[in-house]
Amino acid sequence: MIAHHVLFWLKADTTAAQLTAFRKGLDSLEQIAVVKYFHIGTPAPIERAVVDTTYTFSLVLFFEDMAGHDVYQSHPIHQAFLDEFRIFFEKVIIYDAE
Repeated sequence: MIAHHVLFWLKADTTAAQLTAFRKGLDSLEQIAVVKYFHIGTPAPIERAVVDTTYTFSLVLFFEDMAGHDVYQSHPIHQAFLDEFRIFFEKVIIYDAE
């Protein structure tokens, strides 16, 4: 099993309508057949020194194996998401774990 955790920091001038569109774009990624588990989140209201709540959206996907991960990376839905929404990225960090 491969966990793919993506944290997105969107630009400060992103509008409410753009945030809604971005969220819908994230939702579209669940349609990719190799995605086994899917979760979109925003920072939880937890105040602890070790918790980073500065990101805008969190996306966590699970794949059966690296082959699934690789299919996802080149999938047309994923590529369309990147093409449409990368202009909103201020910062992106990805954590992949097996």
